[in-house]
Amino acid sequence: MTRIMICDDERKMLSDIAALTAEAIPDSDISSYRDGRELLPAMQDKACDILLLDIDMPEIGGLDIARTLSDMTVKPLLIFVTSHDELVYDSLKFHPFGFVRKSHLPRELPSALNDAVKELNGREKHFCFHSSEGDVKLRLDDIRYFESDGNYIKLFASEEYRFRDTLTSLENALSGSGFVRIHKGFLVNQSAVKVVDPAECVLDDNTRLPIGRSYSETARKQLMRYMLK
Repeated sequence: MTRIMICDDERKMLSDIAALTAEAIPDSDISSYRDGRELLPAMQDKACDILLLDIDMPEIGGLDIARTLSDMTVKPLLIFVTSHDELVYDSLKFHPFGFVRKSHLPRELPSALNDAVKELNGREKHFCFHSSEGDVKLRLDDIRYFESDGNYIKLFASEEYRFRDTLTSLENALSGSGFVRIHKGFLVNQSAVKVVDPAECVLDDNTRLPIGRSYSETARKQLMRYMLK
């Protein structure tokens, strides 16, 4: 399912964009927001694949919101929806996926959305983050697990990395990508698990990770479902 967020301060325009989006991508999960104060907290709690963003909004404008995306570990495809063509140049530094003019909404929005979905479907899934070594890009399949480390995350693949984020944010961002929360401090790639016990799981390199009591039932069911495929 494609997860789409829409932010526009005009109620009628927000409704029109949502209706056209639902028609263009029927199986999408659409969330609508009237301003940046609503959108920004939601993006911390919920994963987003495509962000449809009005450039010109009061208080927190679209460019301000776009600036915050650079701090996100997993970034959505950004499509600006605007009636101010003169602001398009200012937005280029945020590397948007596309632009849609409000005056041409019925024609341009479906096309932009379809292109975005093709881009998402055609990508080999990667995970990008910033660490002390610089910007890093890894295949999701190569990541074994994440471990919480205070205000940081330790990532275990062929090497170990450390970057600033929260495990809950990662869990939301990687929803549907095969990563299972097994403990308040661990998020594991289900494809790396070979044994599931009541209190722990064993990875295929014999790493043992604890399964927290509050996560046990859900985590074990999800891991066993995958292992039995």
